[in-house]
Amino acid sequence: MKHDKPFLVKRRDLLKAGGALVIPFQLPAMVRAQALRDPKAGPPDPEQIDSWIAIHQDNTATVYIGFAELGQGCSTALLQVAAEELDLAMDQVATVGLDTHLTPNQGGTYSSSAIRVGGPQVQRAAAEARQALLAMAAEQLNTPAESLSVTRGVVSGPGTAEISYGALIGERRFNQPFTGTAPVKDPATYTLVAAPVPRKDIPLKANGTYRYIQHLRLPGMLHGRIVRPPGQGAYRDGVRIVAVNEDSISHIPGARVLRQNHFIGVVVPREWDAVKAARELEVTWERPSTLPGNDALFSRMENGPTNDRVVVDEGDVAAFDEAYVKTAFDGTGPYQAHVPFAPNCALADVSDSAALVMCSTQDVYNTRTSIANLLGLEQDNVRVQYHEAAGTFGHSCWDDVAQAAALMSHLAGRPVRVQFMRQDEHGWDTYGPAHIGKAKASADRNGKLVSYEYEGWQHHWSLVETSAQTALNTPAAEWPPVPVQQVNPLTLGGMYDIPNRHLLNHHVDGLDYLKGAWLRSPLDLSFAFISEQAIDDLAWQLEMDPWQFRQQNISDYHWRDVLDAAAEAANWQPRPARASNANANRNSNTVTGRGIGVGTHLASYGGAVAEIEVNTETGEVRILHLYGAIDAGLVVNTSNVENQMIGQLVQTASRMLLEEVTFDETGVTSLDWATYPILRFEQCPAVTPVIVQRLEEAPSGAGEEVMAAAAAAIANAFFDATGKRMTMYPFTPERVLAVLA
Repeated sequence: MKHDKPFLVKRRDLLKAGGALVIPFQLPAMVRAQALRDPKAGPPDPEQIDSWIAIHQDNTATVYIGFAELGQGCSTALLQVAAEELDLAMDQVATVGLDTHLTPNQGGTYSSSAIRVGGPQVQRAAAEARQALLAMAAEQLNTPAESLSVTRGVVSGPGTAEISYGALIGERRFNQPFTGTAPVKDPATYTLVAAPVPRKDIPLKANGTYRYIQHLRLPGMLHGRIVRPPGQGAYRDGVRIVAVNEDSISHIPGARVLRQNHFIGVVVPREWDAVKAARELEVTWERPSTLPGNDALFSRMENGPTNDRVVVDEGDVAAFDEAYVKTAFDGTGPYQAHVPFAPNCALADVSDSAALVMCSTQDVYNTRTSIANLLGLEQDNVRVQYHEAAGTFGHSCWDDVAQAAALMSHLAGRPVRVQFMRQDEHGWDTYGPAHIGKAKASADRNGKLVSYEYEGWQHHWSLVETSAQTALNTPAAEWPPVPVQQVNPLTLGGMYDIPNRHLLNHHVDGLDYLKGAWLRSPLDLSFAFISEQAIDDLAWQLEMDPWQFRQQNISDYHWRDVLDAAAEAANWQPRPARASNANANRNSNTVTGRGIGVGTHLASYGGAVAEIEVNTETGEVRILHLYGAIDAGLVVNTSNVENQMIGQLVQTASRMLLEEVTFDETGVTSLDWATYPILRFEQCPAVTPVIVQRLEEAPSGAGEEVMAAAAAAIANAFFDATGKRMTMYPFTPERVLAVLA
């Protein structure tokens, strides 16, 4: 897509506005919002209605939202919530870009928090605003508030008396506290919430005029590129420069080398010259051979030192020994990458006393803190504005590139735009960590589960970005223990009625491995891939249908409903897994199979069915159809969630069949789309999403909760087709042929 006219703004105007720069479709709302609120270091006081809602004279409203639009549609869904409570239509509400000088701090946009956490907050704020507006109208119309009704922001009383929100308070502040006590609407009366309202951001994205972070420019800026070895080594080792020959790029007009300790980059006036300078700068690196490489990864993880923690200990798992049927299943999952289609990008304008950073991030306030620490500035003197980038669903190089841009602007004394190259993105990502799992389960002769055990090995997420690690010589460090980094009690047997359950987490020191971070449904694909194959094996030993076996071991209606919804969508006909090649197409060396599974992330409930085809001669696995069902409580925008589910299922197919970070003892070697392939359009399965709607329950998130179930279903379908169990994914032809041999 060609953009002949980059989105430019005069620097003087930018600074007069406190550094405000927004993508065009948000500009009218931003202008009106700033008329009511001078940009200043935030977050604004969450105890004030004005921090959440602004009413305008034209009877429209600006809703201040603290969650990032990452492509998941939350900027539309949260407006639905607000419009519902305010009795406004969707064409009367708008929001503004995330900005640490303007928008509230609602926390980071991860773990499906935008709707799960943000939805109730926005709902209560809008209800509080409506209550205040009705009180004003009651006084103006001399009518009791309970006698008033509202349609499209026009308050009507008995007879013909009416007044609009805009007339009541347009362009003025509420100056009232947000108590959180205003009554919210009965779900039975909803007209916007729970409806498939079209997303506000799609038209510009569809016609190619939406401005992503990569399209933005600052006046007088330089183009920058970081310079690093091709792929990261062990996190502890970081990057160490031995020598730099700056003369190697002296032939490139205007090229400058920027260096602080072991951080190094180049800036030039023209972007292509930045690409050339980064490629041609001669740097000698220290490259320790301290990684285990793919071949020795899992043996080092399992046999090295660990910090162990019992996560669940219920009953006595010694009951396993006397059970009628029992199984033990071990498996592994690889490092996998975020790798957005467009490498990450950020712009920064840093002076001695202040900084403006425009970037993509899941948490503008946390990014502000990290940049302030990097530059040695007070947080209030750093302004971070969010602009959407290519989707990654997790913590990719967003903060790394933002820190690089801020640092390079500081060193250059000019605004700088930094965009990573493909090998930067692939080679210096914070990957979804690798995992080893060992499951043991048992059942009685009637098919009731007796015991369940799971041990899991993985490391935590990296806490220090490479830009800070190299520029400040900050030692590598991991996140402290939090539940999302350890074995997951919900996915590991938590959906079943099991009297005896034991979960043991082995924390591996991540400093000696690759950098890690949350990748969509962190670790849950590995958990369900291993755990649900063990459950499936019990059903096979009992000669029971795997759907019916799960049904009789689940009493929680949430889990039962998603299990049944997925099976019914797939027209599942009960039978035991065939465990043989009886279903082969004898003329084409192919076998087909179906599988079922359940799983989730930290909230909500997911069920899935997979239909696959395996070529026993080439080892190629094709996923023909994926059916996914989700119970996410109240689903605000059903179209959004269906889209999210489709994306989850396609991404799961890609991760189960193709995606794996490769590395040797020195560093990462999967540096492009050839060495880290993803699913292509012609490989995509048919997808059927099913929503189990719960109008009376709180929203619980729908951004990643079907992926674990889908991973399990794919693995179980492979067994149904071949009679063999895959113990590692992705299902590459080489691995498949080895298992079938």
